[in-house]
Amino acid sequence: MVAKQGFQNEKKSKGFSKWLKSRKGQEAIVIVTFMLIPLLLLFVFTYLPFAEMFRFSFFKMKYIGEKEFVGLDNYIQVFSRDDIFGALKLSLYYMAGSLVQLAIALYFASVLSFKTKFGSFFKGAMFFPFLISGIAIGFIFKFFYTRGFVFDTILQMCGFELDNLPYWLKDQGINNISLVATSIWRYFGQNMVLFIGAIMSVDAEMYEAAQLDGANKWHQFKYIIMPSIRTVITLNLILSISGSLSAFDPPFVITKGGNGTATYFVIMNEIAHVTQKVGLASAMAIVLFIIIIILTILQKLFFKYAFNDGTEDNGKKRKEIKTAKGVK
Repeated sequence: MVAKQGFQNEKKSKGFSKWLKSRKGQEAIVIVTFMLIPLLLLFVFTYLPFAEMFRFSFFKMKYIGEKEFVGLDNYIQVFSRDDIFGALKLSLYYMAGSLVQLAIALYFASVLSFKTKFGSFFKGAMFFPFLISGIAIGFIFKFFYTRGFVFDTILQMCGFELDNLPYWLKDQGINNISLVATSIWRYFGQNMVLFIGAIMSVDAEMYEAAQLDGANKWHQFKYIIMPSIRTVITLNLILSISGSLSAFDPPFVITKGGNGTATYFVIMNEIAHVTQKVGLASAMAIVLFIIIIILTILQKLFFKYAFNDGTEDNGKKRKEIKTAKGVK
């Protein structure tokens, strides 16, 4: 009996070694080898730190020293502290700005996707701000918005009086709008390039057929472009909304978070690195992650039903008919 089992094990090992030397076995080894290193790096530098951060969110702790377990107290502080919850509400400015940003990007993409004079120049000029460092853009706009400097000079040339102009970075009624405009200027070029790539992939015959049927440019945009690029629209919206919730460079560099411009990330940076409340900062990061996940799901559901052209319902009906025929 033992000899028989040993013979079977030896046979299996020979079969396995033969499989390893075969073409399929070599392909499997190459695939596993190339997958192993990226997965290992992803685990070590992403999933493991995230798990540690989630664990830290239940403790009152600093970077060095003892830890005190406080349960959900850090999460309660996220929604009870005025500075943190106020920063969350401030994100609504940037979320509204991201919608304006997408609208501008989609408009220019729709225009520049077709033959336009100096189209390549305009594409490059609009995409260029995205290539500039966020810190550099912060210093540029800090100078741009300073009282009596570039922006005020331009407005005075248009007939405005300097005394009637607001302080763009001090007046709390407009300073956050000024910072949001900075983000729009920087990022709409990236969205525009993604939209252009999607629009140019649409079959040109669809536009020709629409023109023969009497469709104008608005009808072509509404019934051809929008449904055809809804995946890219969803992607851009997800990137823009998540980016608006994590805005950091403009308020940190331009205003240092003063005069009510401190965003969620600016507050998180101060709590984590200045006051060293690591547990509270970790809880803030987890809450932000959950908010982004919820918004992503809501966006996908919205676009699923907003751009449903009936193909999904027709597909379900065809399946039901085939099932009924099969039963009969």
